[in-house]
Amino acid sequence: MKKLFFNYILISLLILTGLNFRAAAQNVQVEAKIDQTTIRIGDQTKLHLTVHQPVKELVNFPKLTDTITGKVMVVSAGKPDTSVDKNNQGSITVNQTYIITSFDAGTYVVPSFSFGTKAGVLKTNQLTLDVETVKVDTTKAIYDIKQPLIVSYTFLDWLRDNWYWVLGAVIIILGIIGLIYYLRKRPKKEPVIEIVRPGLPPHIIAVNKLNELRDKKLWQQGEMKEYHSELTDIIRDYLEKRYRVKTHEKTTDEIFAGLRYLDITEENKNELRQILLLADLVKFAKEKPLPPDNERSMDSAINFVLKTQQVDLPETVKGGSDHV
Repeated sequence: MKKLFFNYILISLLILTGLNFRAAAQNVQVEAKIDQTTIRIGDQTKLHLTVHQPVKELVNFPKLTDTITGKVMVVSAGKPDTSVDKNNQGSITVNQTYIITSFDAGTYVVPSFSFGTKAGVLKTNQLTLDVETVKVDTTKAIYDIKQPLIVSYTFLDWLRDNWYWVLGAVIIILGIIGLIYYLRKRPKKEPVIEIVRPGLPPHIIAVNKLNELRDKKLWQQGEMKEYHSELTDIIRDYLEKRYRVKTHEKTTDEIFAGLRYLDITEENKNELRQILLLADLVKFAKEKPLPPDNERSMDSAINFVLKTQQVDLPETVKGGSDHV
């Protein structure tokens, strides 16, 4: 009794499994078709293998070699193309295209193709391909193969094929000619001759500036600071040009330290010291000198410049003089 019960359960499971496989197989459909079932020798046509399946279903396409059947060959294989069913988003269609040909006349049966699925192996329908020969009219005479035609190739033909090279060469030649013409015709620059005129000696420049300062009459107008500042600036410029010492932005003591070993007499140094010290008192201590003191500073400055000016000695004649 128990054995009978187990046999009943086993048979039921086998029936349910078969039904599931059959339902899965019905969800997957495969087909094969040829664009042209009749071709001439050497012509090509397309073979399409198509699968309609659920999105998550795994279907293995057949692997085609170079030859489908004895006389039908595969020229090339395209990539699988997948499209979604517009009416059922859960279904897709996968299509793969092969280009086939044949070089022997006859009628060939393309066998069915096998697709692997979970439910088992599904096969497509068989196809027939007719390969026809080229019809030859035997009533006409046979002619030799015609020789290649001799086509004349003129200069204009060559120019039309190579116009860009010709145009480039013409542009380069014109550019070279233009450059040569420009170099020959351009105005030549005349050499600029600068006449170097000897500058005025430092003592003349200083005296002229002192006279101009005197004519301004600054201290007469109450501008004591401006008067003594300009006067000392003129003296400082003279010292720099005459003795090559730095005097600007230096104190009176620093200026005299720089003049210590120069060829200036003590009398002239004392006269210069009186000028600079009086100017310092006016500029920094707001001293207001008397008119004679202002005039004395101007006279002392002119006198200092004239006494310390550089004297150009005449060149001596080398050798002794002739005595008659």
